[in-house]
Amino acid sequence: MQIDPQSLPWRDAYKYLNGAILPRPIAFVSSVDEGGTLNLAPFSFFTAVAAKPLTICISVMRRGTDGAKKDTLRNIEATKEFVVNIVSESFAGPMNVTATEFPPDVSEFDMSGLTPAPSTVVKPPRVAESKINFECKLHQIVEVGGDEAGASALIIGEVVQIHVDDDIHLPGGKIDVQGLQPIGRLAANDYVRVTDTFEMVRK
Repeated sequence: MQIDPQSLPWRDAYKYLNGAILPRPIAFVSSVDEGGTLNLAPFSFFTAVAAKPLTICISVMRRGTDGAKKDTLRNIEATKEFVVNIVSESFAGPMNVTATEFPPDVSEFDMSGLTPAPSTVVKPPRVAESKINFECKLHQIVEVGGDEAGASALIIGEVVQIHVDDDIHLPGGKIDVQGLQPIGRLAANDYVRVTDTFEMVRK
């Protein structure tokens, strides 16, 4: 089957991304607006960019209902700072609560019951329940698709501080994946656990 994405409504084309690019890690992004209101939201368009300087990126799509910018994007545009918290299965439920479209003056920390913890370098707090946090300063925002529903902003951030729970920090800077218990996004309402791994040595 061959599909021309330009011939599809954006929601239908989006399903091919969600159904094929699997599993997707979750960037649980904490930010703060200029008035001090905390925001917390999960994004599964998320990956590493570079090691020097240590850089990661997230893609924040515009709201599907009206094409407006999401609070996370507006906050990062205004303050140039954010934190990416890695999601473990132990707080998957509260994380899911934050995916709701709350008004800008409502803090998802309050709605989910998750705990804000002070960051070291940036103003937005970390999620205390998360075992790995990346404090980031904005490097660049790349707008893709304009200002309509389905468009997105690629947010590239330089990591300026890393927090790793002592229990999962192994010698040599390695991470204990079983201790981290990360979850990933699949399509629709489905998630995945990291419960089965295998090794292949590069030639």
